[in-house]
Amino acid sequence: MRPWLSIVIPVRNDAAALERTLAHVTRLPGLEGAELIVAAAGEVEATTAAVAGRARLLWPGGSTRAQLMNAGAGLAAGEVILFLHADSFPPPDALALIARGLADPGAVGGAFEHLFAEPLWSLRAITWINRVRYRLTRNYYGDQGIFVRAEVFRALGGYRDLALMEDLDFTQRLKRRGRSVLITTPLVTSGRRFTARGPWRTFAFIVWLLALWTLRLDTQRYAERWRNGSGNVPGQATHDPTRASGARYK
Repeated sequence: MRPWLSIVIPVRNDAAALERTLAHVTRLPGLEGAELIVAAAGEVEATTAAVAGRARLLWPGGSTRAQLMNAGAGLAAGEVILFLHADSFPPPDALALIARGLADPGAVGGAFEHLFAEPLWSLRAITWINRVRYRLTRNYYGDQGIFVRAEVFRALGGYRDLALMEDLDFTQRLKRRGRSVLITTPLVTSGRRFTARGPWRTFAFIVWLLALWTLRLDTQRYAERWRNGSGNVPGQATHDPTRASGARYK
C-alpha cells in the first residue's frame, strides 16, 4: 500500500542524534501510513547501526543537506514529503497536524513552529525573534520540519544545489505556488550549534547571512564556516520532550 507521507532525514556523521530522532519518530501515532527514508553521508558503520532497520537507508554520494534531501525525495513514494533534521523531534500528533494543514487544496506545504530543546533564556529569546520573522515572511528554516506536497516539490525542481540557505531558498519559492501553512504546535530541535559557539554569536552570524541573502550577495562562501563552526558536537545529547497538541494553523 502506498504511504501518504514520506519522512526524509538527511544526516552526515551524526549517528547519535539520528538514533534519538528515529526512536522518537517511530513512536508517532499514524506512522503506519508513512515511510522513513534516511539519506546519509559520512560514517557508514555508526549510521547503519543507528538506523537499525527502522528506515530505508541511502548513501547517495552527496554531502550537502540539499543533495541528501533531494536524493531521499527522489525515492519517496508518499503524496507529501516531510524533511526532518537528524536532531529534531516532531510533536506527538505531527502526522495528523500535517494532514489537517494540507486539507485545503490551496495549501502546498509549510512548516512547524520552532522551539529549541535547551531551556536557556538566550535560546528562548532567539526563538521569539525568529518567530516574528517567519510569521511575517513565511520563509522557514529546515529545523522547523518543512513539509510539501510531492508533486509541488518536483514541479519546483526540489532543493537547489546550495551548500547554505537551501531551506530559505526553497520556502521562498514554495509560497509562490500556493498557501504556505504554519503549524503552531512546536517542533523541538536541539540548539547544540548555538550552545557550542555561543548563542548570540551564532545568531549574529545567521542575521549576517540573511542580510547577504536578501541583498542577493554571495552566502555560499560561508558554508564551511557554518558546517565546521559548531564545535564538532554531533553526538551531544538532546532533549526529547513531548508537546501538547492544540495546534493552530496560520
